[in-house]
Amino acid sequence: MQQKSLSAVASNNFGIAGLSSGEVARARQKYGDNRLAYHKSNGFLDALKALAGEPMVILLLVASAIYLISGKTGDAVFLAVAIVLVSAISLYQDKKSRDALEKLKDYNQPVCKVIRDGRIIEINTGDLVKGDSIVAEEGTLIAADGVIVHSNDFAVNESLLTGESLPVYKDRSQSDNLIYRGTTVFSGLAIAEVTAIGNETRIGKIGKSLESIKEEKTPLEKQIGNFVKKMVLAGIVVFIIVWGINYTHSRNLLDSLLKALTLAMSILPEEIPVALTTFMALGAWRLMKMGIVVKQMKTVETLGSATVICVDKTGTITENRMTLAKLCAWPSKKVTDPGSGLGSDEKELVRTAMWASEPIPFDPMEIALHDAYERQATGDERPGYRMIHEYPLGGKPPMMTHLFENDKHVRIIAAKGAPEALMAVSDLTAAEKEQVMDIVKKMSQDGCRVLGVAETSFEGDGFPVEQQQFHFQFRGLVAFYDPPKKNIKSVLEGFYTAGIAVKIITGDNATTTTAIAKEIGFKGYEKSMTGDDLMRLPEDEIRAKAAGTNIFSRMFPDAKLKIINALKAGTEIVAMTGDGVNDGPALKAAHIGIAMGKKGTEIAKQAASLILLEDDLSKMLDAVAIGRKIYANLKKAIQYIISIHIPIILTVFIPLALGWVYPNIFSPVHVIFLELIMGPTCSIAYENEPMEKHIMRQKPRPFASTFFNWKELAISVMQGLAITAGTLAVYRYSVYQGFGEAHTRSMVFTTLITANVMLTLVNRSFYYSVVATLKYRNDMIFYIIILTIAITATLIFVKIAANFFSFEALNLSGLLICIFAGSLSVIWYEAVKWRNRVKSR
Repeated sequence: MQQKSLSAVASNNFGIAGLSSGEVARARQKYGDNRLAYHKSNGFLDALKALAGEPMVILLLVASAIYLISGKTGDAVFLAVAIVLVSAISLYQDKKSRDALEKLKDYNQPVCKVIRDGRIIEINTGDLVKGDSIVAEEGTLIAADGVIVHSNDFAVNESLLTGESLPVYKDRSQSDNLIYRGTTVFSGLAIAEVTAIGNETRIGKIGKSLESIKEEKTPLEKQIGNFVKKMVLAGIVVFIIVWGINYTHSRNLLDSLLKALTLAMSILPEEIPVALTTFMALGAWRLMKMGIVVKQMKTVETLGSATVICVDKTGTITENRMTLAKLCAWPSKKVTDPGSGLGSDEKELVRTAMWASEPIPFDPMEIALHDAYERQATGDERPGYRMIHEYPLGGKPPMMTHLFENDKHVRIIAAKGAPEALMAVSDLTAAEKEQVMDIVKKMSQDGCRVLGVAETSFEGDGFPVEQQQFHFQFRGLVAFYDPPKKNIKSVLEGFYTAGIAVKIITGDNATTTTAIAKEIGFKGYEKSMTGDDLMRLPEDEIRAKAAGTNIFSRMFPDAKLKIINALKAGTEIVAMTGDGVNDGPALKAAHIGIAMGKKGTEIAKQAASLILLEDDLSKMLDAVAIGRKIYANLKKAIQYIISIHIPIILTVFIPLALGWVYPNIFSPVHVIFLELIMGPTCSIAYENEPMEKHIMRQKPRPFASTFFNWKELAISVMQGLAITAGTLAVYRYSVYQGFGEAHTRSMVFTTLITANVMLTLVNRSFYYSVVATLKYRNDMIFYIIILTIAITATLIFVKIAANFFSFEALNLSGLLICIFAGSLSVIWYEAVKWRNRVKSR
């Protein structure tokens, strides 16, 4: 169970102790955990059912039955064993995929805050028990049903249950004082006692319908599915033709059926869907090990195509380690360093700014203000006051207000936010506002983030609906400095080298953002645009501005969403980082929504498709690299499958169609042996291939481009035809030399195996030479090659195996001819790669 004490909120001032450890254990034993459990699927049985419907397995069963009927018990048993081996390989790959996905599910559990033993801790939502006291605050997803026992300006979005998108304000004194699992906190804070967990929650009781929802297939899955369907149809047509030809010649129904099945087996590329599932699942697992949690499998496919990444400034480009850098108390207008001795005006400014913050701070700026207050205050006033009302961050530009009161009914009403927002609701003259903006500009030019601070008074309990309706007295400015992350320059350079544009979308002002951007070598820091300016533009101009501008300041949710949609409309594949409630819509809209694991709200994490556990943008660069590697390796695997299937098909078909002396050189037992080699090679060996060094210097691949484009398909076809030429040349040579059918079969089979081994090595890169790729670290390739050679040698040179497969041992010269022909039929592609390298230089 994940259980983490939060240093900033380790103790609570709500007067609620929560459950003790013993009470938690008893509640768990009595009521269970907070997990939804409906249909329990058995992954192994589901995989077996799917396997039973695979065309290759069906063909093997039919062939085995025909052998048995024909009295060829040995062949029948071999094919039955082959069925077991094919099934074992498929089930092993399926298990690897399922295990990887299960680990991702465990890693991706949402968390919540709960009061236990008088302390606020963070736990996995699944570990909540009935009776727990959960802390529901702005931006979080409510983890269980409960009844409110304490709240401040608390509102929830219950559209998941009601369809109504407007927030619902709730309080313990209202008749509707319940909160429900799956709803989101719109504003404020509440403590609620959990009344229902898991399937007993309101969403749990109606959750059965969630089982019927199936995830939509990705473009790549659709392309591969269509390709396999076409090959199956082609297999059926060729099967009928070959059956007809053989039956015409032999008038033997079962024998002709077997020979037709041989060709049908050679056509089916059943390894391709298995390879896709394996690559994507294991890719997601590898990303998880790097601290990148992928919530949706299709994200792995999309990563390599990202063309633009939109990032926040605070916490993404900068450390999110705010220090109070400068103060300017009003009306003295004097800018001072908080490290030096503070006058009474400056002390009062710090005090007001602290009261404008959350009483339990979690934002770095608010933590800095509380620290500054503690250092300069002669006596701590905080224990004597309680928050009676709050206005969350809101407005354009944004501000927030907090109201506190002590036992003597003395009130403090303090606000902070964007200087422009505070000036608009304060008592400043036009000239004074101009002076404030001059000071803000000077502070911002040093890379500081500047907030305005104000104070007011109010009698009675009929608080205004909006905080902007108060009339404030402007108290001054506080400036914070958040240093850039040490690795950010190299991260940006990595994105630029990979052909990925970077845009900054921030709520901070343009001057501060530009100063930081210039410091880190950000491209396009000279030009910026505010959210308000963007929203005033017509749609077609927004697209042009989104493409041509790299810094967007003073942004709000609608404006962020506009930029993401404008970039998408311009055919960009958009990634976006975010951590706040306001980032939710844009994160959801982006092709790749990236939430921060540490400082990200639960809303941001739910909306995103990917979570960076360490809030480190360099991990996103790693994720793009992994995405590109997976796509490149999957492409190698599929091109290998196509290339090696062609000679198997043609070596079976051409001698039959042209009436050669040995028309049926391969039987089902030979084809299934080749299939047993190809399966692990494509989906295990190639999946382990390391990333090629040039892959992050290439431009992103167009996401809409077909996986089977004609250029790459032509390469595979040419390789397949070349191997066919080599194999059939050896066939003709053997016949010319007067060798018998068994000897010819041995030579053809050895040539094809040699070509397969060479193709495995040559296709490890379509750019670098085979000599260079031999240095790649991938033991699986060599294990499979050694095993293939060893088994082939056994089949040909061990008499009992040779008799079963109708082979004949080859002498040294025959063996060398096969190795030469098989190698030459593949190694020619090295010349093409050499020419491409020369052209690229």
